[in-house]
Amino acid sequence: MSEPMVDHAASTPPEPAPDAPGCGTGGPAQLGGQAREFLRALASEQRQQMLELFTGGIELTVGTVAERLGIAQPTASQQLALLRRGGLLISRKQGKQVHYRIDTAAVERSLTELQTYLRTCCPPTDQPDP
Repeated sequence: MSEPMVDHAASTPPEPAPDAPGCGTGGPAQLGGQAREFLRALASEQRQQMLELFTGGIELTVGTVAERLGIAQPTASQQLALLRRGGLLISRKQGKQVHYRIDTAAVERSLTELQTYLRTCCPPTDQPDP
């Protein structure tokens, strides 16, 4: 009897070899879970458009976001929840309404983590561009 075929590559990204070029001296660089959620939240054009609605630190309800983007309220709610999980937004509940706004401190932490990761994993070279 043969074993069922499982595609492990689809579920987990390959890890670079410890001696891979650009991986720093302490072994392969690791990107933390919060930074991964941050990047996942930014991976959607619709969520990027949602973020633009919060420019200037304003606070919006799910209904307002849905209305401004011309999408269903449940869709807006799901997408806003992903942005919150990614550390881009914070929410507060007032009665039956949920209000969202940018979580500046969490965004800054995620960006710092990404910068640190990139410096460790892929340091800039001193070679001029071609």
